[in-house]
Parts: sequence; structure tokens; C-alpha cells
Amino acid sequence: MGMNYNKPMVTVVLARPENPENIGLVARAMKNTGYRDLRVTGHRRIAPKALKTAVHAEDVLERAGFFPTLMEAVADLDIVFAGTAKPRANFPAMTLDGALALIREMPPETKIGFLFGNERTGLTSEELRHSNFRFTIPQAGRQPSYNLAAAVLLTLYPLFVASPTLRGPSVAKPLPRRDQEECIGRIVAILKARRFMTGANEGHITEMICDLFGRLAMSDKDRRLLLAIFHKGSVQHK
Repeated sequence: MGMNYNKPMVTVVLARPENPENIGLVARAMKNTGYRDLRVTGHRRIAPKALKTAVHAEDVLERAGFFPTLMEAVADLDIVFAGTAKPRANFPAMTLDGALALIREMPPETKIGFLFGNERTGLTSEELRHSNFRFTIPQAGRQPSYNLAAAVLLTLYPLFVASPTLRGPSVAKPLPRRDQEECIGRIVAILKARRFMTGANEGHITEMICDLFGRLAMSDKDRRLLLAIFHKGSVQHK
């Protein structure tokens, strides 16, 4: 029997999933844990094969959102956690437990996204730029990465069974990702204008900036302070 407390506002985002069957299994994992907001990039509609594996979770698929780009898929979410099986130089990862601990600090109205990549290739560096934090799920050392639906279920289950008393907001609500990314884009533009970034290091530094300010889970107050600092520095530089 399901629990009737107010769960976190969670959206599962699948970036370019390869197999329709896996989309259906993800919907089933979401229905098992009481979550229903599914978003998908790289597909335009529900494939019949997805419906076959979404046992008793057809409603999750029917209300799923299909987006042409990942930026659009996460635009209205406040904080995005990206699941990754391998470490990236410019995008350090935390454990799943660490990600869940951060979520418990967020105000209840925070819109949280869990982002998962393609089954074979995972998330690209460009896709990781649209997340605030990266997390990994523990597994046996030499075992291949988890199946997509298994990774989603392992991520959502602890939130489903957690006591609501563990959730107590201790930080300000983050801005929607569209506003966070707009602010980061302005900072990057300022750094380009100041010749801090060149063609040779632009991609590397941009990824580091996305990671740094992503982990801030930027609030409106943070944004105002950052833009004031960078704009003032830009004026002085001129």
C-alpha cells in the first residue's frame, strides 16, 4: 500500500533513450513509486513497444512530455540531478545518498529533476551542462552500468519510502533552470568579452563554470549578487 505523505515534486527526464521498451519500464518504475511527470528528448511520441512494457503505467506515458531539446525539457525545473556511470573531469559527481540529502534541504515546492542519458552512451558533456549536480549509484566494481529503468527505480525508491520528517527546508528555493542558465550564459559572455576565454579553452572553461554555478543551485538572491559582481568587474576592466 502506498504512502500518503507529500513527496518531493520530482520529474524524470530521459535524454535520447534508445529503446522504447526502456521508456515503458521507466514509466512503470515511476508509477511504482508514485511519480508521474516523465519527459523525453529524442522522440516525438509514444512508441507501441513502450506501451507493452509499461504495465499498469500507461497513464504515465500518455501524459509524458516530448521535447526537441534538453534545455527545453528542464527549463521550468529548479534543480537537476544527472545520473552518470563514469566520472567527468569538469563535472564531479556525488553519491546518490548525497543527492538525496541535498533534496531534503530544499523547500517542498522545489521542482526537482532527475536526468538520465542514453542507455549505451550516457549523457554528453553538453547535456551535463543542463544539470546542477551529478550523482552515481553504487554497484559492484566490474559490473556494467545499471539498466535505465533500474537506475530510475533505485533513485526514486528512497524518496518514496523516506519519512516526511526528514524534509526540512534549510536553503532558498532555486531559480528555474532557464533562469539559472540565462545567468550563467551572461557570465560566460562577460568572460569572453574580457578575453578570459579563448577558442582553445572555451569549452573546458564553460563546462567548469556550468559545474561551479550549477552546484550553487542558484536562488534569485544569488543571481543578483553574481551579476552585480561580474558587471561591476566588466565595467572596471574597460
